[in-house]
Parts: sequence; structure tokens; C-alpha cells
Amino acid sequence: MIKVKKLGIVLKKTDLAFENDSVLNPGIMQEGTILHMLYRAVRKGNYSTIGYCKLDGPLKIVERNDTPLLIPFSDDASKGVEDPRIVKIDGIYYITYTAYNGINALGALVTSTNLKTFERQGIIVPKFSFDEFKRLADCNNLVNVKYFRHVRHFEPNDQIFLWDKDVMFFPRRIDGKLAFIHRIRPGIQLVVVNSLEELTKDFWSNYFLHFNEHIILDPSGINHESGYIGGGAPPIETDLGWLLIYHGVYDTSEGYIYSAAAALLDINNPTKVIARLPDPLFVPEFEYELNGTVNNVVFPTGTALFDDTLYIYYGAADKCIACASVSLKELLKELLLNKINYEN
Repeated sequence: MIKVKKLGIVLKKTDLAFENDSVLNPGIMQEGTILHMLYRAVRKGNYSTIGYCKLDGPLKIVERNDTPLLIPFSDDASKGVEDPRIVKIDGIYYITYTAYNGINALGALVTSTNLKTFERQGIIVPKFSFDEFKRLADCNNLVNVKYFRHVRHFEPNDQIFLWDKDVMFFPRRIDGKLAFIHRIRPGIQLVVVNSLEELTKDFWSNYFLHFNEHIILDPSGINHESGYIGGGAPPIETDLGWLLIYHGVYDTSEGYIYSAAAALLDINNPTKVIARLPDPLFVPEFEYELNGTVNNVVFPTGTALFDDTLYIYYGAADKCIACASVSLKELLKELLLNKINYEN
């Protein structure tokens, strides 16, 4: 078994109005020993903005803004901007987040060259109704039927879209193309494009017609992810492939339990899964993970690597930000003991 060390709470809420309810689900950008942490800051009434702090090393906070770094700026995000992830590609920061308007939750993007000024790219996932998605994705009977059960029910309205969250880019181009992960329940999917301008209605229609070809992972059916899964931290490039830290969810009589999980993807074709842990990487066990705004949650969203130690930053019970660490070498070794057999 892999030894995971829980390092405790890294960041808590403050009395500042924009983060007086909770802080959670941080994106992490590592530049040398400096970490930029962009986190979801929630004020009372469940309204989210993106806060910022800087760390020197994996745990020492040396700077923290007293105002939000990013705020909602469109009707798509009228109820908040949530769960940021961040990578840097060709000198540009790609910051993805969930835009929430009280009904729809959709992946969006801003870009920046300095983390001070930002260029809005808007929603980058499809604005399709559930019925549109089902009609296209169900054409060839090759898609897990659970995709057609995970639908939120509201009164009929033309502006109700399929939820598409947990958007994060790979930290470099793959074969010259931009690649990002997104999550339509219950699995994790891949998008690869030359440029963001390709993400048109026609693109997504064709994408859904061949939806099975774009699925990276579906729930394994094993207890810790028998319900659904979703992307966690942006993929980490290793000599063995892309390391993906993601979250798994299962339902119990006391509600959902969120755990952290890991898989290894092919470096050139990330839809090919090389290996996958059969057990969770870590689960809620301490008070700050078991009791909060949402109980029983560890929700990984960012990582940093110092020597061989991989630090995994996560939202704990939707109330605070915590960190766990693991040997990267040992994690990859354990993954290789659990390779996917495609001959069966």
C-alpha cells in the first residue's frame, strides 16, 4: 500500500466578506519553490469568487489577498465562479473554473500573462440540453447508460444545460494541440483542439456523436467510485505517462463520500489508460474532512512537486483547504502494479 501523509489544514476562511463562509478547492501553479494558490472563496449565502495566496515552499503562506482575484462577470456566473484549476502553456496561464448561475454549472476559462490582468474566454464546454446530448451520444449504444441517468431536473426551460464541470488543461500541447479534461457525469472526458475557436456547436455535435471515443475514465464500479468520478488536479507529466489525480464518489445511507484516486494515462493518447489504482489514494478520516459544509469530502484540485514528494491540495468537507503528500516514485510504482489489461 502507498503511504500518504496528511499534512493538515493549509488555509481557512477569514472574517473578510468575500470568504467568511469557507475556502476550498484550490488551483496550484508551481514556479520553482513559489506556489500560486487560486482558491474558491465563499461568502455567506453561497456566493463564490476566486481568492489568491502565495506560498514559499509547499506549506508556508507568505502573501494573501484581502480582495478576490476573480469575480463573476457574466450572467453565466451570476451566482459565482467556483473550483479553479491553473496551468501555464506557452507562457500563458490558463485558469479554468465553473461558472454557476443558480441553475447551470459550466466550465469556463480566463487567460493571463501575469496573474494580475485577465482575458475572458467565456464558457468553453457545450451549451446543450440533456435531451440534445442523449439524442447524439446514445446513437451507437457504446456509452455507459449511467450517462443518461445523471441529469438535474428543473422546470422546462430553453436555458437549462447539461452540467459540464471539472475542466482543466494539460500543462503542455499534445502533438501541437491544446488538450483539456472535462466532466459530464459519471465519467471524465478529453477534448483536443488546435485552438479554442474550434469549440462551436457543430464541433460539440460531432463530439457527442462519437462520445465513447472521448471518454478517458468511467466509474470502475469499485466502492469508492461506484457513483461517479471527476477530474481533480491538472495531469502531471512523468516519464511513464500522465499522472491523473481525480476524485471518486459513492453513495451511502449517510450521503455521498468523496475520495482521491489516481490513474496513469498514455503520454501521446490520454484516452488510453495505462494503469489505475483499485483503491482510493486517500479518503476522509480527520474531523476537518468528515464535518463541514458538505461532510465526508476530500476533493483534490492542485499539486506541487518538491524533489520526490508530491503535495496534493484539496478541499476538505467544502470548508477549508488541506494538503496530503506522497512519494511520486512510490505512487508510480504502485500504479504499474495495476496496469489495465486490454486483452480481456
